[in-house]
Amino acid sequence: MSTTGVLVLRLAGPLQSWGASSRFAARRTTESAPTKSGVIGLLASAAGIQRGDDNALAPLAALRFGVRIDQPGIRIRDFQTAHNAVTEKAMPLSERFYLADAVFVAALEGDPALLNGLHTAVRTPMYPPFLGRRSCPPTGPLELEFHPDARLEQILRAVPWQASAWYRKHHRHALPSHLTVLREKPTGDQSPADSLRDQPLSFSAAHRRHALRDVITDRVPRPTEASHVPAQHDPFAVLSDDFDVLDEESA
Repeated sequence: MSTTGVLVLRLAGPLQSWGASSRFAARRTTESAPTKSGVIGLLASAAGIQRGDDNALAPLAALRFGVRIDQPGIRIRDFQTAHNAVTEKAMPLSERFYLADAVFVAALEGDPALLNGLHTAVRTPMYPPFLGRRSCPPTGPLELEFHPDARLEQILRAVPWQASAWYRKHHRHALPSHLTVLREKPTGDQSPADSLRDQPLSFSAAHRRHALRDVITDRVPRPTEASHVPAQHDPFAVLSDDFDVLDEESA
């Protein structure tokens, strides 16, 4: 068997939105976890790959993708209005859905040399990264680890739990024993799978195209917490003590 590497990312931010459909619809939904097309788009942007360069995109799209839900966040809805610049008539009201305060571990498996290059690109990106939409910047560094010889399933079981400090503290009396993993079905795997139109073929603005891919849903034991969580701005940190007081009063 040829050697495969695994690149691991931590996807966390105030807002994320990972749509797999409804590109031009008035109602723009989000999946409950990052999509392959969204994460491949993030990596392509970091590497400086242009939207219409399908040949450069193909090796990235061939990587096998998986994601672990470490902190599910909550789904929120935003209403948007617009006016026609020529007629000044109001356009139909549109809805945008987001995941607020979520944390995910994403892993990509494939050629170690390609992943090593992407690892470097994520640390020094050509274009700023975003979590599904340009209005959703990450809160901290994206790169977690690069393993030059590993398997996706193994890594998603072993990476320390990445939930934020306030989330772990607030849920300390009912921490999850297992975490949900969504992984791309490998060749020969007979596990039941769901199909998602999320396999990127082209990001060209003129002919953006995606194919179906099979996704397996697993549950894995929650790993130990990360021994070191990168320093980051947490606007809710000052409210932690108030949450604790409310918990104790309601107990």
